[in-house]
Amino acid sequence: MLVAVGLAVAALATVVVPAVVERALDGLAANGATVELERMLPFGDGDGDGDGDGEPGVADGLLPSGPVSPYADVPAIAGLEPDLLAALRAASDAAAIDGVEVVVNSGWRSATLQQAMLDEAVVTYGSAEEAARWVSTPDDSAHVTGDAVDVGGWDGAAWLGEHGWAWGLCQTYANESWHFELRPEAVGGACPPMASDPTAAH
Repeated sequence: MLVAVGLAVAALATVVVPAVVERALDGLAANGATVELERMLPFGDGDGDGDGDGEPGVADGLLPSGPVSPYADVPAIAGLEPDLLAALRAASDAAAIDGVEVVVNSGWRSATLQQAMLDEAVVTYGSAEEAARWVSTPDDSAHVTGDAVDVGGWDGAAWLGEHGWAWGLCQTYANESWHFELRPEAVGGACPPMASDPTAAH
C-alpha cells in the first residue's frame, strides 16, 4: 500500500515518518526551513515474505506502525545479533531508570527492505552518491546482518550516545546519531572513532 505524506518539520515530534525522510527534513530544519513534502512513500505490510516478489513487509524488518520496544516480538528485533540485542535491552533498561525511553526505529532488515530503502534514498537525495551517505547497499549494510540498530526518539539516541559505551554500544557514523553497533572493546570506557558516514566505512 502507498500513502501520500504531507509534513511540516514542526510536526515531526508527533508524526512517524520513514527514517530516510526524517533525515532529509532534519537537515533542512537545522537551517530554520519549514518544509512541505508531498511524496508517495512505501508503508504497510506488503507480502513481507522476503522473496523479492512484493513490497517489503514486517517479515523483512519493516515497522509499519512506528518505533517499537527493544523487547518487541517482531522480525526487526528478533533478527538482531544476540549480543547486540542483549546490550541494547540492558542499556534501554538503564535509560528507563533515568527516565529516558529508548525505542527501535529500525533493526534487522532483509536485503529486499534495504534495497527498497536505498532506492527511496536515491529519489530523496537526488543521486546514488548522496544516498550512499545515508543508506548502504544490501551487501554493505550492518542492518542486513543484524549488526546494527537505529534508535529513537531524540532523547533516547542522545542518552545512548552518551552512555552506550558501557554496554559496548557505539554510534558508528558521525552523520547518524541514531545508528549504533556493538563494539565490545568500548566497555573499557570509550567508543572507537566514528566514520564520517557509511561511505567512509566501506
